[in-house]
Formats: sequence, C-alpha cells, structure tokens
Amino acid sequence: MSKPISLTGIKPTGTPHLGNYLGAIKPALELREKYSTVYFIADYHALTSVHNREEMRSNTYKVAATWLALGLNPEEGLFYKQSDIPEIFELSWLLSCFTPKGFMNRAHAYKDKVAKNQTAGTDPDDGVNMGLYSYPCLMDADILMFKSDIVPVGKDQKQHVEFSRDIAERFNKHYGKNIFVLPEAVMQADTDIIPGLDGRKMSKSYGNTIEIFLEPKELKNKIGKIVTNSQPIEEPKEPEKCNVFALYKLFASEERADALAARYRAGGMGWGHAKDALRELLEERFAKPREQYKALLADTAQIDKILAHGAEKARTIAKPFMQEIRDTVGVV
Repeated sequence: MSKPISLTGIKPTGTPHLGNYLGAIKPALELREKYSTVYFIADYHALTSVHNREEMRSNTYKVAATWLALGLNPEEGLFYKQSDIPEIFELSWLLSCFTPKGFMNRAHAYKDKVAKNQTAGTDPDDGVNMGLYSYPCLMDADILMFKSDIVPVGKDQKQHVEFSRDIAERFNKHYGKNIFVLPEAVMQADTDIIPGLDGRKMSKSYGNTIEIFLEPKELKNKIGKIVTNSQPIEEPKEPEKCNVFALYKLFASEERADALAARYRAGGMGWGHAKDALRELLEERFAKPREQYKALLADTAQIDKILAHGAEKARTIAKPFMQEIRDTVGVV
C-alpha cells in the first residue's frame, strides 16, 4: 500500500446504529483520499459476548452490508473478516508474551466489568472470560499486523491504540529492529459523544440506539422515543439542551442546523416538529443506501465472495510479515 495506512474495525454485536456510523464508519470512509484503508469485521472480538451461532452470522452480514451500502469499495484497500486471517491470532499470542499483566488490569472493558460487579456485590471477576480480559492483545495484533499509521477511534477507545503503540515500541526496542509501525489514534472531536434516545451515549448496552437503516415507519417510532422535556409548543427553547437537536446537528449542514436552532429560539415549535425535522434529515441521508443494504442482505453469497476476496488480499500481506516476525523472535 503506497500511502499511509488507516485501520478501522467494527464488532458484529448487533445491528449497526447511528453511533457506529458517526463514530467509526463515516470518519473511516472519509480517510480514503489520503490513506490506504483497512476495514475489518472484528468477529472474534464479538465472541467475548456473542455465543449464539445464528446471531453471529446474521450480525456479521449486517456489518458487511452496512459498510458496502455506505460507500466502501472492496477493490480499494482491504476489507475482510478478522477470523479469515490466521496470522492475526498467531501475532496476538506473540504480543501477549510482551504484554505486562498490569496492562490488562487497566484495560477499560475489564475495569468497567469489575466495577459493575463490585457495585452489584458479586465477585469482581464474575462473568469475565479470558477473551474479555486479553482483548487488548488481539486488538494490538489487528492494528500492528497491517502496519497501521492511524486508527480512527472514539475517546473511550484511545487506550487500545496507546497499548498497541507501547507494545510495538517494547518489541522493536527489545530486538533492535523497527518491525512494527507505531500507530497514532485519530479522534473525531465533534462526535466524541453521540447521544442516544435517553441522552446518554448511544450504545447497544444501554438499549438507546437508532439503527442506520430503519424503514420510515420504524424510524419515526424510534425518533419519537427520544427524551425531551415538558416545555409547551409556544415557549422558546434552547437547542443546545435538546437531545433531538444534538443528533440533528451531527448530520445537518451548518446552515441547516442554524435555521432549526432559530426555530427553537423563536418559540411556536413543539418537540414533534423537531423530531419530524430529524426524521426527514435521516431519511434523506439513508434512504438510498438502505435499498442497497437490503439488496446485499438478500444475497449473502455476494457478501461471502467479497469478504473471501478481501481475506485473500490481506493474507498476501500478513503471511510474509508474520514470517518476518517469526524470524525475528527465532521461531523456525
């Protein structure tokens, strides 16, 4: 790949939602002009929580179809399933042998789980499998295998890139060779926190998501659930304190967002009007991709073919690099 490399992965743990789009998919696709892109479906990461075969398969197709419908060109860069690249898992074990246990103790996902258990009065490690605990080692392998220069992430994911950088630096210093590229985290300041239906961060774990490709009626119903206050229609409203407007301005042009904000402040606009404006905006953005998404899910053999081709391309890079790493550590 001739340009600097950008890498983005999404776990197939559910139907992709607007938080996924704004926080990962959109910024990753926008990097195509300046970077060689690597996009992957992190299905083995999803195994930390998804243990149902059909759910895993369905979610994997949904994630693949979402990327493709939103404009990913599989002929540009790499697009593959994590599980199709065995070299990643070999590298994960190798990197784990250079990773201090203290790193794993400080990993956000593990710490959050322990904190919840302590609050509930249960054993600190209740429900913690080794996949969750050693999650950062596999993520390090995802990032370092393809010599990623940048990794677009949300603020809560920055730690993973910092871990990868630290371990790469340790390895390079130990063997006196610049085997691994030191990755940089790139964060989107304007989408740091994408509000869900209840105003908290949009997350499947909170059950407050708006899925990307909802049909019009479903979209209207979902947006209708966004939490607002009890101000009457005639009263002027402050847009910056409204969950509906917080989402609206993430999709609208500056001019369009300013126009809606003026309507808020003028009075005479109810929350139903604001929700209708958001629904219309999202329908404009996603109606056409929704049809492509549905067509792809109706032909999963096509998705399989695209992902298989992507894995073949990815392994032409991964296999020789893994051999170089094996030679470096003395595994023959």
